[in-house]
Amino acid sequence: MNIRKAILTDASDIARVHVDSWRTSYKNIIPDEFLKKLSYDQRTDLWTRNINKEGNYVFVAENDDGEIVGFADCGKRETNHVEHSGDLTSIYILEEYKETGIGKQLMKQLFIQFRELGYLKVFVEVLEDNKSRYFYEKYGAELIGTQSITLGDAELSLLIYEWNDLSEVISKL
Repeated sequence: MNIRKAILTDASDIARVHVDSWRTSYKNIIPDEFLKKLSYDQRTDLWTRNINKEGNYVFVAENDDGEIVGFADCGKRETNHVEHSGDLTSIYILEEYKETGIGKQLMKQLFIQFRELGYLKVFVEVLEDNKSRYFYEKYGAELIGTQSITLGDAELSLLIYEWNDLSEVISKL
């Protein structure tokens, strides 16, 4: 397994992982109609912008054949006004590569990036019914709030977590 910084030519492969992992991870959480409408082309455009965006950091996980099977990104959301803080905005892994340690490796890379940026606090938002919340909790994320969001025609609960000790998280990873 290889973890590296994403480059522009990775955008379509990241989009494929994004769409495919949403369809498996969010099945029975987000309405099927919403998941069916996800588009590789639209997500490729999104990831082209994300890779190019100043202050955004995207990393990919490649299998032994050099295929992208997971990705993660971080930065600081426009809505985040907390000094010296950043946001873990996504970690997605293809279903067949889950439980292999890739998520842990990607998260470690993000936290190393946060530390290099001088951040003291990190936030992540996760749907309440998404099992990845337990992964974040395992590595010390503390629930600090909830809010409602609408995806498709479903109202969902979004949990907001925070880490306050980046070195501790990195040591656990």
